[in-house]
Amino acid sequence: MADTGKKQTGGAAAAVLKKPDRTKTYLTLILIVVLLWGSAYKTDASLTSLFTGTPEMGKLLVEMVPPDWSYLDVIWGPILETIQMAVVGTTIGALLAIPIALFSAGNVTKSPLLIYVSRIILNLVRSIPDLLFAAVFVAIFGIGPVAGVLALVFFSFGLVAKLLYESIEAIDPGPLEAMTAVGANKLQWIHFGVVPQVLAQFTAYVLYTFEVNIRAAAVLGLVGAGGIGLFLDRTLNQLRYDRTSTIILVTLAIVLIIDYTSTKLREKLL
Repeated sequence: MADTGKKQTGGAAAAVLKKPDRTKTYLTLILIVVLLWGSAYKTDASLTSLFTGTPEMGKLLVEMVPPDWSYLDVIWGPILETIQMAVVGTTIGALLAIPIALFSAGNVTKSPLLIYVSRIILNLVRSIPDLLFAAVFVAIFGIGPVAGVLALVFFSFGLVAKLLYESIEAIDPGPLEAMTAVGANKLQWIHFGVVPQVLAQFTAYVLYTFEVNIRAAAVLGLVGAGGIGLFLDRTLNQLRYDRTSTIILVTLAIVLIIDYTSTKLREKLL
């Protein structure tokens, strides 16, 4: 009996210590390799192209040094315009995002149809890149910062609304139930029950969107939507890479300053 028990225990231990079946892992790796190879083949992306283009990249970097610092006098205005575009686009987009976020939140809106329509609108807006928005608005309003601001409004609207309605759905239901019990109307319910619980997150999302918009605004000019991107495109077409490097370095410095400031503010809020 004792031997039988030991055999059973040993069999159980062997079953526990049995190596896991790696077939699934191997098949997954093979699938990933096939997808990578197929994608690279269809897009003509290869290591040969990378090695062939490396000397040209080196020549371009050499021509960027030293930067033409005298060009700073020309680009300060467009850089300021880029920041202003981000400020206006972020502010308007964030304000427009508030009602659509409330409509999209399942714990605020009880109509499934309204929730469904609101989320469809958000998905539609977020599926369009900001550069495509800018190209469309340039075609409508012409070359200039108006097209860039409108592109950033739509981008900010989609991003802030998505993050905000998810935060609203995660709030503590206790205060909302208490306000419902004392007969608060819907506006009071939102003002005193929802807003205090998501105000810090909303501010953090707006700051984060502003960071993203600064970077986006710097390239929107490539399609004619105003800002420093217009000058970036111009210097590239003129093969004035020393001026291009000046624009890149100044833009990088401004983005880093804004990122640092925004990150510190968000750390205090969250």
